[in-house]
Amino acid sequence: MLKLDSHPVGHHFLQIPGPSPVPDRILRAMSLPTIDHRGPEFGMLGLKVLEGLQGIFRTKSPVVIYPASGTGAWEAALTNTLSPGDRVLMYETGHFASLWTQMARRLGLVPETVAWTGADEILPQAPHWRRGIDADMIAARLHTDTHHGIKAVCVVHNETSTGATSDIAAVRAAIDSVRHPALLLVDSISGLACADYRHDQWGVDVTISGSQKGLMLPPGISFNAVSARAMEAAKSASLPRSYWSWDEIIDLNKSGYWPYTPNTNLLYGLSESLDMLQSEGLSRVFARHQRWAAAVRAAVRAWGLPVQCVDPKVYSPVLTGVITPPEVDADALRKLIFERFDLSLGTGLGKLKGRMFRIGHLGNSNDLTLLATLAGCEMGLKLMQVPLRGSGVQAAMEHFSADPGGLAS
Repeated sequence: MLKLDSHPVGHHFLQIPGPSPVPDRILRAMSLPTIDHRGPEFGMLGLKVLEGLQGIFRTKSPVVIYPASGTGAWEAALTNTLSPGDRVLMYETGHFASLWTQMARRLGLVPETVAWTGADEILPQAPHWRRGIDADMIAARLHTDTHHGIKAVCVVHNETSTGATSDIAAVRAAIDSVRHPALLLVDSISGLACADYRHDQWGVDVTISGSQKGLMLPPGISFNAVSARAMEAAKSASLPRSYWSWDEIIDLNKSGYWPYTPNTNLLYGLSESLDMLQSEGLSRVFARHQRWAAAVRAAVRAWGLPVQCVDPKVYSPVLTGVITPPEVDADALRKLIFERFDLSLGTGLGKLKGRMFRIGHLGNSNDLTLLATLAGCEMGLKLMQVPLRGSGVQAAMEHFSADPGGLAS
């Protein structure tokens, strides 16, 4: 018989960069009885979460909620704004950016990829997967598109496969600098509610996100924040869509309802999540994630191992990628750590498989959670006989002691 909770004693450490650990109060909220999704009580719930999400996205525009993973929200963003054969400029910063490009191609679009083109001694197979977006490259390509054949620019805010958080305001400025009319579509699935994000101020047309990262929910709901320009583009977009179509959803959302059966209990959890984030305040949420990230990077440096993201200006507050020596299989290391210490770490994806692991430091965590995570990593590295320069746990403790943050602030 399948055992869905097979951890015999203690607490399992889920330190992948999403799904993130779900707080008890959200789990309790989700356990409430399911209600009539056409009744008045549900309408009040719908209006509450829709308004609350606008605050998280920092937008006055509609936020569409789908009962789907972030991949569904990717498809919704593309199919609502574009037509078969449209050209889209996709900036590749990692595995998820490349998957979004693959989806665009399958939908009948014509994606064109740009990426950093330098060399990297540590990861020669994926040098561009160690950096954020170079907005100048986007401007240069759009400058040559004099007939405005490129209809959208698609970028990832926080690349979950690498640990790089790109400057979205700079991307908007690059598009505007050459007076190009392309829409700006941004994946902030792992960035939202962890890293600073401003849909309206940064001129984003569609922001894609999901429930299982900074919102601290289980997977299962995803979002499109939609600008007025995107809504106008949807009027002439002709890619086939029905379930994903914004118009009917946004119309019914005005009274707190959906044109199909929503996942009510996840919306209970979302309501609780929004209460938690609003109570703490987004500025404190972002500072908390930055502080955790700095401590984890201090540990990786103390070990003497390379951080996956090579540019400190775009270090992610959500996760840290750790590159293992070429002779060490990062997945074998992860397996050992899981079996010995009941700790789950993120795997290397795509071109990075076997060469790195990812430490999530997001959502429902605290200093001691991360110190225990780093202890598990350090013990696993020693068991795998990876030469370490020093103690990462000690480095992280010193960082947390010097910067109390958290409950001390």
